[in-house]
Amino acid sequence: MADSTQNGPMPGGAGGGAVQFLMANKLDTAMWISRLFTVYCSALFVLPLLGLHEAASFYQRALLANALTSALRLHQRLPHFQLSRAFLAQALLEDSCHYLLYSLIFVNSYPVTMSIFPVLLFSLLHAATYTKKVLDARSSNSLPFLRNLLEKLNANQQNILKFIACNEIFLMPATVFMLFSGQGSLLQPFIYYRFLTLRYSSRRNPYCRTLFTELRIVVEHLIMKPSCPVFVRRLCLSGISFISRLAPTVA
Repeated sequence: MADSTQNGPMPGGAGGGAVQFLMANKLDTAMWISRLFTVYCSALFVLPLLGLHEAASFYQRALLANALTSALRLHQRLPHFQLSRAFLAQALLEDSCHYLLYSLIFVNSYPVTMSIFPVLLFSLLHAATYTKKVLDARSSNSLPFLRNLLEKLNANQQNILKFIACNEIFLMPATVFMLFSGQGSLLQPFIYYRFLTLRYSSRRNPYCRTLFTELRIVVEHLIMKPSCPVFVRRLCLSGISFISRLAPTVA
């Protein structure tokens, strides 16, 4: 009798455990839903199945949903808001604050496909992690096909994070190009530079800093070849020196 009771179906059917898990973690569930919505809107922007006009609105919706997720995550990390310099300094150390700023930078700008990929991929990775927890709460062997997809996504997490960091870096010259092409504002490159310095100094995500180092090594290797013209070598070395001076000090 004890065994049959223990192994029997959970109250409310097979999904009863998942529902209880979702209700017990309401803030995490809200972020999960907003991340799924971000993935949905981002996908409809990248693949404009409903037309180009609708794609622009999905671009804004994706960034607004990401801003909501980032604000919820920041509240989870720093629940007691204080209007002080110390609280602001602590908030700027959080990755969620970085991407709240990121969303605000691009939400009213000209839609740029490159700018949506970090939002899409971060939301996808975090949503996949929480989806696996929901599946585990439902049943240890439920939906094996979806579990397999989530495992493949998790196995490529490092490559995805490097791709995101690459987008973060190359968006800096893109904002300057947008300014000169009349599609960006004068303040956007300066605000984005501040965002990039925050990403470079991130305690939780070192991929931006790592990718800067890797790019420098690759460029230095290429320009030191005898076939490289002298003026190109000097130009690249000057660029590397300039970027290195702009890099913030990391503790």
